Amino acid sequence: MARKVGICAAAQTVYEHDKWYERFQGMALEVLESLQDQTGVGFSEDKGINMSISVSDDIYDARTISDNGMTDVLGAHMRCEEKVAQEGIQALYYGLAAIQSGHCDVVLVLGHCKESQAKSRNMVTHLAYDPFFTRPVGLDFCAAAGLQAQAYASKSGITDAQLADIVVRARENGSKNPFTPEAIKVTKEEVMSSEMLADPIRRLHAYPVSDGAVGMILAAEERVKEFTDNPVWITGVGNCMDSFFLGDRDLASNFALKKAAERAYKRAGIKNPRKAFDIVEISDQYAFQQPMWIEGLGICDDGKGGEWIDADGPAKNRVNPSGGMLAGNPMILGGLVRAAEAAIQLKGEAGDRQIKDAKTALAHGVMGPAGQFHSVITLERD
Repeated sequence: MARKVGICAAAQTVYEHDKWYERFQGMALEVLESLQDQTGVGFSEDKGINMSISVSDDIYDARTISDNGMTDVLGAHMRCEEKVAQEGIQALYYGLAAIQSGHCDVVLVLGHCKESQAKSRNMVTHLAYDPFFTRPVGLDFCAAAGLQAQAYASKSGITDAQLADIVVRARENGSKNPFTPEAIKVTKEEVMSSEMLADPIRRLHAYPVSDGAVGMILAAEERVKEFTDNPVWITGVGNCMDSFFLGDRDLASNFALKKAAERAYKRAGIKNPRKAFDIVEISDQYAFQQPMWIEGLGICDDGKGGEWIDADGPAKNRVNPSGGMLAGNPMILGGLVRAAEAAIQLKGEAGDRQIKDAKTALAHGVMGPAGQFHSVITLERD
């Protein structure tokens, strides 16, 4: 990769089921002020933020041009502001490209989402489908994930008990994360007795509705030391989108994720992903996706996700020490939160969830029905 880009700071709000008491701007301001406290960065012409990149969604925000109400918080009345909709980790890709191109030196990335505002999250994702063929049959992301879970179970033989193990561990890790205070510990029996949402996906297999905001400061290598003595470097990026219609895809193939990972690994010079990462933060919106995405990332063999779980793979590979999405993050921020959590780990600032001596990490984001669009970013510290 060309000009090196470092993450100077990462900040988050607490993620809650319903932040009824706070507007979008308030959540975002909390993040911005934390980033400024950590780095001293401002919006001056010569030394400050050159570009602001927001992450938001018109439908979740219930407004057209959802970034319009965020411009004051983002400093965009004085600077360029760009918007990334849907998967938030793309904002890091965008910021990286802007810096490496020489267009700017310092970038603010700031995303927000209030899933609680929608009467039903499924009603929101239902609108992602075309209005003539797939909306009339009632598809939404949860129903599509159910179809994918069935295909993956047929391929891998993964069991309800193994999926329960994933959820129990995610909630245990989430309970140590101060940003997910509602991640209540559960037992394996509680998971396995929770009601079905879309067979074989149970209620406790699905990531909870949540509200929150997250952000980062990126800087070019020659500017990083102005803002931190402990940067995290972006070493590789990759993304890929699969076909839109579910019938055109092999839902258990991991096609898009494999391509995204291949591109990121090539840019980072990674030959063996099984040994490359001290931290793996993946966007597991549903429990079955954790082992499935691990296969797609090349960390275990295809179809062997169940065996990987039984061999204590999630702990051995240090997957989602934050708790992951199963502990509670909004959908469109999932990948951006994963990158923030990875950066916090590599900076040694993760508190009770800290992985000792972590030097390398992978962050993953996903959007679209049944993992249609995947993004992978690799990180390391000096």
